[in-house]
Amino acid sequence: MSKPAPKYLKLTAENVTVTLTKPTEMNGIKVDTITLRAPTVRDMRMSSQTSDGDEEQRELNLFASLAEVSVKDLEGLTYKDYNRVSTGYTFLVREDEL
Repeated sequence: MSKPAPKYLKLTAENVTVTLTKPTEMNGIKVDTITLRAPTVRDMRMSSQTSDGDEEQRELNLFASLAEVSVKDLEGLTYKDYNRVSTGYTFLVREDEL
């Protein structure tokens, strides 16, 4: 049995909304949540193609695409909030249990 999602995540089949520890600026607007849509195979391929073999850059490219924000916006997050986004992504793409 897998762990339940943390309280800071709101998970659906299409996306995950992550509540941040403090408001931050995304696309020029102060927000306290970030929503990632479920990735497609195309998203996975594009993030790999644009990262030049750098795994950290691949992840940043992917998360930025899924959240429709810039990589610079994600780089401005506190490390704790970035970890929340990463955890949200993990819960979004994990296999459903039978």
